[in-house]
Amino acid sequence: MEITQYNSKNIDRDEKSLCNSLKGVMFMANILNVTDDSFDEEVMDEKEVPVLVDFWAAWCGPCKMIAPVLDELAEEYEGKLKVCKVNVDENNVPAKFSVMSIPTLILFKDGQDVERVVGYQTKKELSKIVDAHI
Repeated sequence: MEITQYNSKNIDRDEKSLCNSLKGVMFMANILNVTDDSFDEEVMDEKEVPVLVDFWAAWCGPCKMIAPVLDELAEEYEGKLKVCKVNVDENNVPAKFSVMSIPTLILFKDGQDVERVVGYQTKKELSKIVDAHI
C-alpha cells in the first residue's frame, strides 16, 4: 500500500479545503455505521459471526477514546466478528436496548444480547469478552 504525505505545497485549493474539513475525522474501514433502518439486517439477522455494537455520540469523550480500540478489534477479528456503531443522537435503536449511558457496547450472537459493557474498555478487556463468544 502506498502512502502519500500531503502538505500545502503539493495539494491544490480544493484538496486543501477538503483536508481541512476532514480534520479530526477518523476513518474506520472495518466498522459499519448502522442506523434504525439497517440495524435488524446488520445486527439482529447476522448468524455467521457475533456482532459488537458500539452505542456512541460525537460529543462523548469516552466514545472518542474507545474508537481506536474498536478499530483495532475490527481488524484483529476480521471474519470472526462484525463491529458496528450506532449514533445515539440520530437513531431510536438505543432505547430499544435500554441504553442509558455511553459508550455502551453490546455483543450480539444470533440476534441475542449476550454481553454488555458500559464505559471505556481496554482492548484486552474487550478481547476477553469477544473470545468468550467466538
